[in-house]
Amino acid sequence: MSDELTGPGTQTRRALLAGAGAVGVSVVLAACGTGDDDALDGTGSSPSGGAPAPSGSASAPAEGGTAALAKKSEIPVGGGKIFADQQIVVTQPTEGEFKAFSSICTHQQCPVTGVDGGTINCSCHFSKFSVADGSPKGGPANKPLPEKKVTVDGDNIVLA
Repeated sequence: MSDELTGPGTQTRRALLAGAGAVGVSVVLAACGTGDDDALDGTGSSPSGGAPAPSGSASAPAEGGTAALAKKSEIPVGGGKIFADQQIVVTQPTEGEFKAFSSICTHQQCPVTGVDGGTINCSCHFSKFSVADGSPKGGPANKPLPEKKVTVDGDNIVLA
């Protein structure tokens, strides 16, 4: 071969493959990143790649003047409902017993994304927490969800 084919301004197969590999690695790393350095310390927003948390809205003020999170009938027995705006998940482990926990996973501060099968579930890394006491039941999380205080005011569940 002559030097004309490999001189400056021409690409070798090796250089082309190395460049393509570098671009591929960059894409993979960008897809795995959160895009927000604060997300790991609990002060940031929802990390990219996780499913968005269902949003719940507060109801009209209860008799005491505090906005109700939900009606008792909206929280299934053995399940719960996520209120993303308030960063709270309300559960009903047994008939008439209502509990509330932070909706931010203790593993890497992703918002939890669902309540199903007796557990509060985080789809970022598949941690699961008990609807009864917020304790970890599976996945990488090893700390319970912090408990929040709620009260029942008539038919309403109110943040205490």
